[in-house]
Amino acid sequence: MLIRKRERFLLFSPLGAQKLVTTITLLGASFIKLAQVLATRNDFFPPEYLFKLKTLHDELPAMDEKTMQGVFDRAFKENPFSRFEKQPIASASIGQVHEAWLGEETKVAVKLRREGIEAQVKADIRILTSFNALFRPLFSHYTKHSIEAVIAEFSSMILKEVSLNQERANLIKFSQIYANMDVRFPLAYESISCDDALVMSFEEGFRFDDKDALEAHHIDIKPLIETLVQFYTEQMLVKGFFHADPHPGNLLVSKKGKLILLDFGMVKRVPNETRIAIIEMLKAANEQDYERYVSASKRMGTVAYDAPLAELAEFTERMFEIFQNDALDSSSMQQLAFEVLEQTRNLPFKLPQEAIYILRVSAIIEGLGTTYIENFNGIKDILPILQNNIPRALGAKEGIVETLIDEFKNFPMDVRAFRNTLYRISEENLRVELSKPQLEALEKSLKESIKPVIIAVALMISALFVLMLDNTLQNLAIVLFAAGLLRLLFRKG
Repeated sequence: MLIRKRERFLLFSPLGAQKLVTTITLLGASFIKLAQVLATRNDFFPPEYLFKLKTLHDELPAMDEKTMQGVFDRAFKENPFSRFEKQPIASASIGQVHEAWLGEETKVAVKLRREGIEAQVKADIRILTSFNALFRPLFSHYTKHSIEAVIAEFSSMILKEVSLNQERANLIKFSQIYANMDVRFPLAYESISCDDALVMSFEEGFRFDDKDALEAHHIDIKPLIETLVQFYTEQMLVKGFFHADPHPGNLLVSKKGKLILLDFGMVKRVPNETRIAIIEMLKAANEQDYERYVSASKRMGTVAYDAPLAELAEFTERMFEIFQNDALDSSSMQQLAFEVLEQTRNLPFKLPQEAIYILRVSAIIEGLGTTYIENFNGIKDILPILQNNIPRALGAKEGIVETLIDEFKNFPMDVRAFRNTLYRISEENLRVELSKPQLEALEKSLKESIKPVIIAVALMISALFVLMLDNTLQNLAIVLFAAGLLRLLFRKG
């Protein structure tokens, strides 16, 4: 009802914002994580709901000691620890973290997977999929595709997240790919880890949003925010392999001012076509070319392919003007942005699978920035950093000489590709591939064209059947045939 913007349906009304959050918390792990993803969706929920959804924390009561011991005994056939604290220091929906020691001096963090969490998550996914199938006919073409994308991406990600073997593999790969970044990662102890337990080096630091602690230790936050933005630029634009859950509990700052990243259950790969579309969007945004920005958004899949270009370009320009206005504070910016969004609810925005976590990460980073920097926003503070990284994201080398050498090496292949293209044109064998958004637009257009024809034919055939069954029902047959003929003559397009 909330997504359909309905105040009432039959005898039911939507839950209030706080009641919705409370109910989601009671439903547990899968629903909390899904709600955290939906907390970025202005097109699904009004402002008061988005505000409350963003307060959801992935924190649950710890397993009782007997259950915890059962998981521990299954994970470790022989106890490798000289000391193990049974009281967890953190307890989330997938697992809980304990302090332990290997020998006398090596302190480690042990993440134990919750008992039965995999079965619970699979059951939750079946419930969500069933409800989506039940209510799918009620939604518009664009909205139902967006909801399906959210559920599909969420299901895929959370199933990977419940595997601590997968998390360990993500951590190791991440540490290798980003070894040269000014960020520290835990060290995984592979030989004593398994799917039920992940053993890592114990990383100590302050939460990124613990403003008092950072100020007390004279840690300058601005370079840390710049490091964080640079790090995520590298992940999403250059390498295409990124950590999709950088909430404050997963981002620590050491006493020496070093950024530490934790929890690698949600790691996502950005497809190359999505990465290129993001780069095009950033370049267009920096040059204030709003029509090109909308075109790039269509290629990314966040805007329907057949959406009106001029109207969306005007909307984009208004949003950029709001967030570039230094005279506005963050609350005023948000209020104005929501007012503009309210006027565009019927525009065909979508959210493909690949974009869900990118937008979530962007929202989290911007939220962290506003904790410390007044009027911090992505367009004014993050866009210039992203823009500076576009050449590297497109594969350019650091210096002009290296770039020229690289281009010279690729020249023979470029000539060959050009020659093959000319040959195909001459042989009339040139193929044109349509993108997924284009295919979706064609499918929608085809359905809209065929539907009235099918209805018209059905009415006409019904008229013939009525006559065959009973000659006295001539008037009904004429009405049915006329209705079918009118439907055929006055169809759109």
